[in-house]
Amino acid sequence: QLQLVESGGGLVKPGGSLRLSCAASGFTLDYYTVGWFRQAPGKEREGVSCISRGSGNTYYADSVKGRFTISRDNKKNTVYLQMNSLKPGDTAVYYCAADPNLDPRKQYGLGSSEYDYWGQGTQVTVSS
Repeated sequence: QLQLVESGGGLVKPGGSLRLSCAASGFTLDYYTVGWFRQAPGKEREGVSCISRGSGNTYYADSVKGRFTISRDNKKNTVYLQMNSLKPGDTAVYYCAADPNLDPRKQYGLGSSEYDYWGQGTQVTVSS
């Protein structure tokens, strides 16, 4: 059974950092493009970052570029999202998603409709 489990969310003050983890079971994550998405109350889900299968090319939304870093640890079958300089506007439920066929060089890697497998989400709250 293919499963993605996010962890690492929590409450942090503005300017702080968090590292989210997306652990996979039942499949090898390196063969999948993995994306991070977020959804704030009353807003649509938006793509934050993705890392391509194989080559590991990374892509970021303009809103997080320079502050967030996506990475992959193949030995742990896990993808991370390091979030620095957090702002209240980053508050949302964060989801990871994976797809075996998505190539961000040819398709939009931050589009939620491109992904087949999703985790349950982890809450990130940025507040003083």
